[in-house]
This record gives sequence, C-alpha cells and structure tokens, in this order.
Amino acid sequence: MAGLTPVGATAVTPRSLDGKSVVVTGGASGLGKVIACAFADAGAKVAVTSRSANDLAAVVDEIQSTGGQVLPITMDLRQRHTIDVAMKLAIDGLGGIDVLVCNSGIAGPSAPIHEVTDDDWDDTIEVNLTGTFLCARAAARAMVPAQSGSIVLIGSMTGKRPLLNRSPYAASKMALVGLARTMAWDLGSHGIRVNSVSPGFIEGQRLDWVVDAQAQAQARSPEDIRAGMESASPLSRVTSPEDVARAVVFLGSEQSAGITGEDLNVSSGLVMYG
Repeated sequence: MAGLTPVGATAVTPRSLDGKSVVVTGGASGLGKVIACAFADAGAKVAVTSRSANDLAAVVDEIQSTGGQVLPITMDLRQRHTIDVAMKLAIDGLGGIDVLVCNSGIAGPSAPIHEVTDDDWDDTIEVNLTGTFLCARAAARAMVPAQSGSIVLIGSMTGKRPLLNRSPYAASKMALVGLARTMAWDLGSHGIRVNSVSPGFIEGQRLDWVVDAQAQAQARSPEDIRAGMESASPLSRVTSPEDVARAVVFLGSEQSAGITGEDLNVSSGLVMYG
C-alpha cells in the first residue's frame, strides 16, 4: 500500500469537500476513475480500490498533482476476506471516512436466461450485490461512531429498463436500489445518508461491449444499436462519465444534506422513473 499521493483531476465540481475522506471502490479505471478524480478536485482525500495493483499504479501515475490526494488500495470483491482488510486500510490511511462510493462491478454475461450458467449468475451477484453490501457494512461500522457519513451505491438504469440478455446484471443492479433505501432507514438515526445512482448508457469501453453484444443478439449493426440508444434520449446522446461523477459528488457533499433513500437517474432522460 502506497502513501497518500497528490493527484490531478478533471474539474467537474466546486471544492465542496475540502478535507473530507472518500473511498471509491473500483476507482482505477472507467467511471470509477472519473468519480475519484471529481472527489479529489472537490478537495477530498480519496482512497481508490481495485483488484489490480498495476491499474492502481497506472491511475496514480496518470493523474498528476493539482492539489488532491489519493491512496491506492488492492481489493478483490470475489475474495471476501480482503474486503474488511482493504476498507480498514483505506479508513486508517485517510484518518476516517466521510463518503463511500460503491462503484465496483462487473458486466456479467450477455446471454438469454436459459443459457446463463450458475457460475455466471453467482459471479455477477457476488461482485455487484454482495460485494457492495460488504463494503457498505464496513463503512457503516466506521460511520456510526462518528454519527455522520454518506454512502452512494452505483447501480444502472438496466435494473429498471430491460435490456436483452442482461438478466444477472439487471437483477444485481435493481437490488442495489432496495439495499440503499433500507440502509437509509437503518442508518438515518446515526446521521448517515444512503443513496443510489442509476447511470444510463455511459460512454466508454463497457458501452462498446454492450453495443457489440446487442448487435449480435438482435442481428443488427453496432451503428444501428448505438443510434437507437441516442435517439431514445430526449437529449439525443448517451451519458458521459462526468455527468455521473457530478451527481455522485453532489450526493456525497453537504449540498445534498436533505437527501437520503433516493435513487437518482443520470441517464440523459432514458429513464425518468424510480
């Protein structure tokens, strides 16, 4: 485990979290990296977890100093014994925890339900749902004595808006909404807020994979699939990682002090319901 290292970030939010301690799981690449950078840019000290030490090293090297700080931690949600250890390292290294962002997750299989294997199902639920629960529980155990904190779970609109061949992923992400709302009741009396964010189609490598898988499943071209995704949005676009990061930072900050138990769609209008 490395020490706190200055990092840089793309400016997506005002410095609303100066001095706060934030843990972002799965923060070494993709959406998690953008979220971690947004928190650093908002003034927070950020612990970033990933199962790949190489990815952690790469993200720390890539993000140059602009006054933020990052603490890389190795954690694999498939190995439950590593979760409490990693969370303790993060919390101790930061000197506490004010915000937890449960971003780690896997895409799972792209297959019709009758072709989904037991291993496909178990792996998706283990990482996306059980892993999130275990991280949130570890954070809550540190937040309760402090009588404050914010937990944000990263779900997906796929849990609410069906997508062909995505049953394990959809089930795991919809379950996070119920988990967030119940935790909000469990922890509200301790000054801890819990919310979830359901992103839409997010620009990046995973979207490319989804587009290709949907094209194959529907016997259509990738260009046609992507055009359909964009035209279904009132804004005629997919969602950027920065769109989601701004919403997550808002929910982690005192600017959202009156918000708990909510599921926030950040989908460019593809989903307009809870």
